[in-house]
Amino acid sequence: MNNPKILIISSDTGGGHRSAAQAISEGVSKFWQGESAVVRIVRAVEESHHLTEKLVRGYNWVLQNKQHWMKYVYWIVNKFRPEKSPFFLERCVAFCKDVFEKWCPHLIVSVHPLTQHVFAKILKELNLTEQVPLVTVVTDPCYGFWKGWACDEVSLYLVANDDARRQLIDYGINPEKIKISGMPIDPKFHPVDVEDAENARAAYGLDKDKFTVFVNAGWVGGGNIPKIFKELVAGELDIQAIFLAGKNDALRIEAEKLAKTAKFPVKVIGYSDEIEKLMQSANVMISKLGGLTTYEALACNLPIIADATTPPMPQEAGTVKLISKRGAGILLEKATDIVPTIQSLLNDSVEYARIKAATASMTIPNSTRNIVNEIAALLPAPAESEVRPVTVAAAKV
Repeated sequence: MNNPKILIISSDTGGGHRSAAQAISEGVSKFWQGESAVVRIVRAVEESHHLTEKLVRGYNWVLQNKQHWMKYVYWIVNKFRPEKSPFFLERCVAFCKDVFEKWCPHLIVSVHPLTQHVFAKILKELNLTEQVPLVTVVTDPCYGFWKGWACDEVSLYLVANDDARRQLIDYGINPEKIKISGMPIDPKFHPVDVEDAENARAAYGLDKDKFTVFVNAGWVGGGNIPKIFKELVAGELDIQAIFLAGKNDALRIEAEKLAKTAKFPVKVIGYSDEIEKLMQSANVMISKLGGLTTYEALACNLPIIADATTPPMPQEAGTVKLISKRGAGILLEKATDIVPTIQSLLNDSVEYARIKAATASMTIPNSTRNIVNEIAALLPAPAESEVRPVTVAAAKV
């Protein structure tokens, strides 16, 4: 096969799916063996129609401003199954079919629970179900995720662990279609030594030796994290902090004002494409337990103080339980507990070391390489004499 083309379909509902798509693209660049591969990433939901784009914006607004409503959003989506409704499909098929027919990919990878249903319908209509593999990489790692992940027409499912595999089986997916690969984490997320961590802090103008707290408000910037940050900066702690506001300029401006009142150094950052450097500079991260964010932090061996001040979103509840059970983080049930929680880590180096050590056992090594290898195995292998170094062109529409 000359120059296999891989179409990755996603959506910017939160930042995890976007990160997964980019991680797979980067993984192909690093690990693909054989003919040159071309990767294209499409935000299939919001780019399909102005109504579906509004749905994505509405989802992100709730995520940013009314996190406690997410359980109702979860219930509504699982009850009414928009990924299977004619209303949703009719508004997505035309755009997606146009992308497919103009680009003619050899393989399609979905990293979002809504998108594979649209392309499964297109492949069926074009009688290409057997010719073009449809792979779904599930970015929710634990039992209890969206029903939309389940699609009978998917050729191969790649999941983080046995818990996710069991959920797909309970949703009716053939076990033979499911493989455990680990999460799609960009290879740039990895543990660093003391010197690398010190250099990362220095790059942000911080003391290279001081205990560093990374407060992560997520890609959309919001939820309960701003309340926790407000409590943190009011404390008297021998630390320094980095606050990531994401794509929320109003939050960034508010955080900058709060940072000036803190009794310790605080660096406020808006959106960043270098989350791995922020994680590698930190001793602990305060964050909502999104699937990708959690596993990126674990890949960096970064302990997590998880926002549990409101019940977690149903698709993330399993991750909260897993982190707590394995001792790789601390569940924060009240925002006012953040200062004593940080102080306890400062006072008890043995306990901190135990939590940090627990992070190392929670990820599958080389997970992105595993995913790329599984994807490549679905395509016809080139003759050995034709194999040459990979070059990857990544394009977005």
